[in-house]
Amino acid sequence: MARKIVVTSGKGGVGKSTFTANLGLRLAQRGLRVCMIDLDLGLNNLDVIMDVENKVIFDIVDAVEGKCRIKQALVQDPYCNSLYLLPGSRNVSKGVVSGQNVKVLINKISQIFDYILIDCPAGVGNGFHRAVSAAEEAVVVMTPNLPSVRDAKKTVALLKSYDLISVKGVVNRLRGDMVMSGDMMDAFEIFSLLDVEPLGIVPEDDFLSFTGPVRPQNTPSDTAFEMIATNLHEGKKDMYDCVSRYSGFFGNIRRKIKRRA
Repeated sequence: MARKIVVTSGKGGVGKSTFTANLGLRLAQRGLRVCMIDLDLGLNNLDVIMDVENKVIFDIVDAVEGKCRIKQALVQDPYCNSLYLLPGSRNVSKGVVSGQNVKVLINKISQIFDYILIDCPAGVGNGFHRAVSAAEEAVVVMTPNLPSVRDAKKTVALLKSYDLISVKGVVNRLRGDMVMSGDMMDAFEIFSLLDVEPLGIVPEDDFLSFTGPVRPQNTPSDTAFEMIATNLHEGKKDMYDCVSRYSGFFGNIRRKIKRRA
């Protein structure tokens, strides 16, 4: 039976979909069968991030409305055969996908996957409730700035009103040099403020920001996502260290160089 995890955020633009794609890929590379479901209807882009937009024939609306079998709507990743995407629909006029419809659909495929990652639309509107109602666990993605953290705190409060097994947090795009200089919030300060269990920390990484298909190797973000996948699957609590290389005498020099770059 699959673990059903909704990936959400209070604010848009925090890298939630990119996080979902990276986490799904790292889990699938371990031989686990993973299905990512794009529930950001109308603004879906997981197919673009995974570079499979040209392979999409049917979408989640087609599957819900019975225009195709669920398996026909699943798109297999061309590089990792245990990773699948159930794409969202850009034509929201096709029909309304209810939380109950999504829950029934996920229950039908949960027997053939180890993980189902639900990419939730940003905010706390109907799309949020539709996605969360079909999940058993939640991951809240945020960036280390006040507007994102404030919106994430509201999101966490709403998530805790659901009967979820766990609510975990991920701080994305953290810059250790700015944390050390006091210009950016520390990740563990954020986790404490939100009262969520830390799942991981992802550093700011230009390679991740400017690649389409999310397959970086031996980069800071790649290492961070490997740690997050391990934490999620094995219950470990290892966090990527963005800060220590910017502490001390040589760290101060690195901070100055970073600021000039």
